[in-house]
Amino acid sequence: MSFEVFSLGTSGMMPLPGRFLTSALLRREGKCFLFDCGEGTQVSLKLLNLRWKQINSIFISHMHADHVTGLPGLLMLSSQVDRVEPLYIYGPAKLADYIEANRKILDMYINYPIYVIPVQPGVILEEEEYYVNCFPLKHTKQCFGYSLVEKERPGEFSVENALSHKVPRGPLWGKLQKGEDVINLDGEVVHPSDVLGEKRKGRKFSYVTDTMYFPEISDYVRASDILLCEAMFTEDLKEDALNKKHMTAMQAATIAKDGEVDMLCLQHYSPRYSDKDLKLLLEEAKTIFENTILTRDRMTFEVANHESP
Repeated sequence: MSFEVFSLGTSGMMPLPGRFLTSALLRREGKCFLFDCGEGTQVSLKLLNLRWKQINSIFISHMHADHVTGLPGLLMLSSQVDRVEPLYIYGPAKLADYIEANRKILDMYINYPIYVIPVQPGVILEEEEYYVNCFPLKHTKQCFGYSLVEKERPGEFSVENALSHKVPRGPLWGKLQKGEDVINLDGEVVHPSDVLGEKRKGRKFSYVTDTMYFPEISDYVRASDILLCEAMFTEDLKEDALNKKHMTAMQAATIAKDGEVDMLCLQHYSPRYSDKDLKLLLEEAKTIFENTILTRDRMTFEVANHESP
């Protein structure tokens, strides 16, 4: 099953040439989930050949301009491509006012349903195979982080075991894989545990930006396969980071280490750092958490399925 993360923008505060404002997209089994929508999001979507009609959920971290200025254009664009599917937008309470004001002032033509859902910490979206968790961050405005977590998947199906239990090929195999008991050719009950291996851990993606460091973030993102996390400053500007309620690259790395994540992808860089200077953020983060990536706009990361224990 596909599980891909696309970095659409990595800049904080202002867009730069080749560095758009913060935005990321997760594509899972054809469904697309957008996290923040900074200026330039549409351009990156186009350059990556991503179909915005497949975006059915958008998650906004907070109501600062560099995280929402791309949203009006994206909403209007979706009407131009004849979207009919509903769009669900999650975020702080003021998000609904922002969207409604833009629709009125810009006289936006919207021909599909839009549902704006104010969030509070906890599970905000749940489907059969995954859920999205929202957690509080500490910034100058109300701010949230998000994790998309796959639920445990059934263990691998053993054809050999199914045949040895006299379960013929066909629909009964599908029922066993869904966790249902079946009756075999001898009229005996066969349980899923007879033919399935141990359950497999699902994958997890976490998105954290615009927050001061505090230890609890590690618990929220624990065991993430990919943590996309802000790294606004180098360590020499730690006091500035605290005053502005942002993080340094080393603090992001500490979260990754303490949260036992698999890979840390840095993002949301201060415009004071040129493309060449960004290596300083990476070097500092790696002193604490080796598997750190200096994320650039339009980078793609793929997470493979977890195998059975």
